Amino acid sequence: MKNNSLDIVHTQYLTFAEPPDMLQLKSGRRIGPVTLAYETYGKLNPAKSNAILVCHALSGDAHAAGIHKDDKTPGWWDDMIGPGKALDTRLYFVICSNVIGGCKGSTGPSSINPETSKPYALDFPLITIADMVEAERHLIDHLGIEKLLCVIGGSMGGMQALQWTSAYPGRVLSAIPIATALKHSPQQIAFNEVIRQSIMADPAWRKGYYYEHGQPENGLAVARMIGHITFMSDQSMEEKFSRKLKNDNLSFQFVDDFEVEGYLRYRGYNFVKRFDANSYLYITKAMDYLDLSGENFIPDIKKTTIRFLVISFKSDWLYPSHQSQEIVRLLKRKHAYTTYFDLISTYGHDAFLIEIDDETRLIKNFLANIEH
Repeated sequence: MKNNSLDIVHTQYLTFAEPPDMLQLKSGRRIGPVTLAYETYGKLNPAKSNAILVCHALSGDAHAAGIHKDDKTPGWWDDMIGPGKALDTRLYFVICSNVIGGCKGSTGPSSINPETSKPYALDFPLITIADMVEAERHLIDHLGIEKLLCVIGGSMGGMQALQWTSAYPGRVLSAIPIATALKHSPQQIAFNEVIRQSIMADPAWRKGYYYEHGQPENGLAVARMIGHITFMSDQSMEEKFSRKLKNDNLSFQFVDDFEVEGYLRYRGYNFVKRFDANSYLYITKAMDYLDLSGENFIPDIKKTTIRFLVISFKSDWLYPSHQSQEIVRLLKRKHAYTTYFDLISTYGHDAFLIEIDDETRLIKNFLANIEH
């Protein structure tokens, strides 16, 4: 391991909302018990004032940094979390949990329904970003943390960061929403609906009740292929693939002649091995439901003391810069201390996972000025 990388880390689990004290959801339904998988990095100081909550994107999980004993794959944001990194674990206590509705240890549609002793499948209630944050709030309470120094995340993680500041403005000192939006545009909803329909059109989906038979692999793979196209930019795809052939000549068959085709198939069918199709449906729907625009954001508060660092990327067409600028305008109306950067990058939406140097510089400087 590198000197500034974390060593072996362990996933922990918190179970709460035991009946009859179940978790109340925005849909009006209740669910319990609820389990959250989470990991922590660094140490909580005696004042419990150095905690940073990292919120993951659509297909992420609690494993944000370090390695597991039985799996040497680094966490999904390992380049950002650790000694000397943007989220310096010598200074901060960093927390990351898998969202409810997920499939990497937290309660979701693949979890066992205590009423039937079978996976919930579509009996699992629809969830929202607010429900995800409410579950995370139980975890923060469990850890004895009254105020978070910062909530940070990219894409759906940025949505959670914004929801945290809106739902619990007194419990967050700062927030860093990256490559995200206050609400989905019709185009973003449309992409998610095509993704959902590709899963549900697979006969193996069985109207969501497929757990005894196996994943709807083809539908989920196609869904992920669609997603990957939106994560990249035209320029990054040109630089990575152009029109390169996998073999010397065209096959004149319906196979993956081009490298970009092979890449999408590889990403799609690898995704099937690690993610639950129903979780993909539930989480994309939760993202579509979010609307923090206008007076929905930090209601009844005309001025907030929360500090914000908003980051977008010029080549991100899935979450374009104008959506981050909309966040900044709303924050200005709340008289929030707000810093905004629209970074130059050719990587599209994936930039928040790739442009580590620029993000590290901005985040380190921002956090250094948050009093705690």
